[in-house]
Amino acid sequence: MNITVLGAGATGGYFGGRLAESGLNVTFLVRERRAAQLKENGLVIKSTMGDLTIKDPQIALKAEDIPACDLVIVGLKNYHLEGALPQLKVLAEKGAKILPLLNGVEHFTILKETCGEGSVLGGVCKIISTLDSEGNIKHTGKIHHLIFGELEPANKEFCQKLVETLSKANIRAKYSDNILKEIWSKYAFITVFSGVTSAGDLTIDQVDAHEATKSIYERSLREMKNLADAYEVDLGDFVNMNMEGLPKYPKGSTSSMHQDKRKSLPLEVESLQGAAIRLAKSKGMEVPTIEVLYGLIKPYEMGSEG
Repeated sequence: MNITVLGAGATGGYFGGRLAESGLNVTFLVRERRAAQLKENGLVIKSTMGDLTIKDPQIALKAEDIPACDLVIVGLKNYHLEGALPQLKVLAEKGAKILPLLNGVEHFTILKETCGEGSVLGGVCKIISTLDSEGNIKHTGKIHHLIFGELEPANKEFCQKLVETLSKANIRAKYSDNILKEIWSKYAFITVFSGVTSAGDLTIDQVDAHEATKSIYERSLREMKNLADAYEVDLGDFVNMNMEGLPKYPKGSTSSMHQDKRKSLPLEVESLQGAAIRLAKSKGMEVPTIEVLYGLIKPYEMGSEG
């Protein structure tokens, strides 16, 4: 299988690197700055699950330069997606399936409109990774899960074959016959987790230490659960499960959005909290707690207040 990874950052670089390590034909479609970094240093992964260096990764700057592609793994931040759509369209026209690992849910509609409904798979990843100042990928913890499934019945066979293809890689690849639940579970959770920690400038143990703050967290979870219900996605015991999990986080744990805010980096507030507000409005609903979190984070969207 010919695989293109769009983006070679903390997510795309990690999963793409693991797939290349397993012997699959992987090309990284990246911008010039990242391409120069990869050519100079290689693709470097420092991980609790095993270090990896690919000294000469396959790199492309344009989709037109990739002769054959069966699968595109999209490992970008949401705010980079719009600029990448022309590249994705080219690869979809070559017959590639698109597997996005972005946070949120709105991007599936955007991708279907650009690449065609039959080209887009459902996907979600679970990993804690970041890039250091030299462009090396640092993966902490033992979670490196890649979950996928069909959004259209016609893609079921492709997804089932993909399980076998990815099974040799040093990742946890899983096929789900209810990928929408997986997508919404992560979306609902990360919208709350990132929202409360970033808006309050708090670690999750600080959230858990105060009943008033825990109440905000719980109200946010309930609003996201109700939103999922409105879109006919049953998240089960989502609220209680996540409230019971609060004291289990190591001290100092926080969200990637909160970490990005501390570093004055751009934030995915529109694709997480902003999207929840838009999705709720489409169903004639309100998510008042999420709206407050959105309002407190929005000024920092471009990397610094104002």
